[in-house]
This record gives sequence, C-alpha cells and structure tokens, in this order.
Amino acid sequence: MSFYEKYLEYRDFDFEEFASNLTDDYIIKVINKERINELEFLSLLSPKAGKYIEFMAQKSRKLTLQHFGRVIFLYTPIYVANYCVNQCVYCGFNISNNIVRKKLTIEEVEQEAKIISDTGLKHILLLTGESRLHSSLDYIKECVTVLKKYFSSISIEVYPLEMDEYKELVEAGVDGFTMYQEVYNEDVYGQLHLKGPKKNYRYRIDAPERACVAGMRSVNIGALLGLDDWEREAFFTGIHAQYLQNKYQDAEISVSIPRMRPCNGAFQPKVNVNDKNFVQIIFAFRLFMPRVGITLSTRERPEFRDNLVGLGVTKMSAGSSTEVGGHAIDSKSEGQFDISDTRNVEQIKELIYSKGFQPVFKDWQQI
Repeated sequence: MSFYEKYLEYRDFDFEEFASNLTDDYIIKVINKERINELEFLSLLSPKAGKYIEFMAQKSRKLTLQHFGRVIFLYTPIYVANYCVNQCVYCGFNISNNIVRKKLTIEEVEQEAKIISDTGLKHILLLTGESRLHSSLDYIKECVTVLKKYFSSISIEVYPLEMDEYKELVEAGVDGFTMYQEVYNEDVYGQLHLKGPKKNYRYRIDAPERACVAGMRSVNIGALLGLDDWEREAFFTGIHAQYLQNKYQDAEISVSIPRMRPCNGAFQPKVNVNDKNFVQIIFAFRLFMPRVGITLSTRERPEFRDNLVGLGVTKMSAGSSTEVGGHAIDSKSEGQFDISDTRNVEQIKELIYSKGFQPVFKDWQQI
C-alpha cells in the first residue's frame, strides 16, 4: 500500500461528525494511553481536546525528554536559487511574481558556506526554486560537493525527483530530505497550484517514499498551515509520518509545522491557525509518535519559539535567511517569505541553554 491509498481511506471521512461525538472522558483516556491509534490521534486535534492543552503539554514534555533528552538540534537553510516554473498562488517564488531572480555560482555557494560554517552550524538545508532548467541535478550535486567541505549533514529541499536521482544525491553526500505536501486536501491542492509540474499531486505525495527507498538518512515532511482546515492537514501529516516511520525503520522521520507567512503577492490564508491550535498540533504529534522529530522554523516569533523548547520540539533553525545568497552575497533578491525570528545562531544557542537544554550543532558524520 502506498501512502496515497492510505490517504484515500480518510479523504471522505466526516471529521466534524467524529469530533462532535467525542467526550471529555474519552479525551483524558487517550492522553493517558501509552500508545494511541489513528483515530485517537485525530481526537487529540479536536476542539474538545483543546480544553486539555496543559495536560497534553505535560505528557508531551515527558515523552520528548524520554526519547530525545535535553537537546535541540540546530540548522539553517541556504537558498542557492529562486527560479521556479510553478504557479503556486501562496508562494513568493511563484513564476508569475515580478521578483529579482538569482542563482548562485559555485564560488558564491562557497562564500555562503564559509559564512554559515563560521557560526558553528554543521547541519545545512539546501533549497532551490522548483526549476530543473535553472537548478539541474548536476548543479545541485556541485553545490553538495562544496557544502561537504563545511558541513557534516546536508539536507535538500528541492523539486520532486525520481528514486534513482535521490540515490545519486545520497552518493554525492546528501543525507537528509525535506518536502512539504503544502496541502493534503487533493481538491484544494488543485485550486492552489495553477500551472507547472507541481500540479501533479500524486507525484509529490510519493516523493518522501522515493527518498526513503533511495537511502536518505532523515526525511522531513509537513503541510503549510493556513491553506485548509488545520485539523485535517495535521492529521494527514501525522499519518503520513507514521506510515513512513513504520515502513522505513532505518530512516529518521520528522515533521515540520510551518504557518503561512507574508510573502510577495496578494494571497491570504484560508484558515487562521492561532498559537493554541499550533501547540495542540505539536502535542498531538508527540503523543501519537513519541520518536518523531519535530522541527520549528524561524517563521515563528522569538518569544513563541522560546516557550516551546522542551515541549515537543527537537530541531530549530537559527540565523535564517530566505534570500538567495542571504548570508554573504548582496543579491537584492526577495526572500521566499518573511522571517519572524531574526536572531543569530549565538542568540538562539544562549536561549536554549537558558531553558536547561543543550544546542547540538553536529550529531552525524558520514564515513
């Protein structure tokens, strides 16, 4: 069974009716369970469960410490290109947006790598716009060759690839994969992706599995919160992560929970995902999948990120820029979206220490 077949099992499920039949006693019983199933996970995303956020937070903290200890892994993105062939209405890199486009030369990639490496970070996330023409597989491999000199872990967030292409990148030195389905609701997906290869919902949703088969050490998935009903989107993200975790036990599976941020263009989120909704998603993920990594990006404001250390999050970005060459090159290109937490790596490191946790710059070395 592919995950798409799993998705079809729940595509027409009546989420509202399910939520309306939940009781307080049932929610408390689920929170107290050692292991929960898919529908119990869904119950923790319901409005009824929202009454028990503090109870969920305590359980989430306990499970996080049990499985990950007092550490937060740090990384930062490096944007090497923003050319894109897709017309995604919510994205700053939308092909129809009139923005400055740029692709770093290999020499400029090295300049960026040096600047980032000097902060102490050893985990890097390589991002391109979704254009094979401008960011070919060979170009990505050239970038990886440079990054290997400075970083012990290299992840990619690029357009979907074939399994053999992911294998090529693994052989080149890539060990991590990130891809957001953006929105799991297939009907809404079609409405938001107007033109380009990204319109192919099935090809994208199968990409994380192709990456697992290709031998990626870590695979990170997520939905862009705000594009559709957040309870449904969080639920599908969770069962997708569980599907991968159960089927590919050699891979480290993690989830990201990015909220929509302002970007170039006039798109407004369909759904408001407030702070209470956001933390409820984190706690539900942790209770459903105690071993899953949970990534928190600089989309979130500083004080909010501070308060989530130790409550489920295991990985945070630091010193981020969504501009091409944003660390070392004066590219004058617009970022993919606005960053909310602009603190540098040293400030994030101090914050983590102040919470009684240890920032981890390197936890992996390819040999």
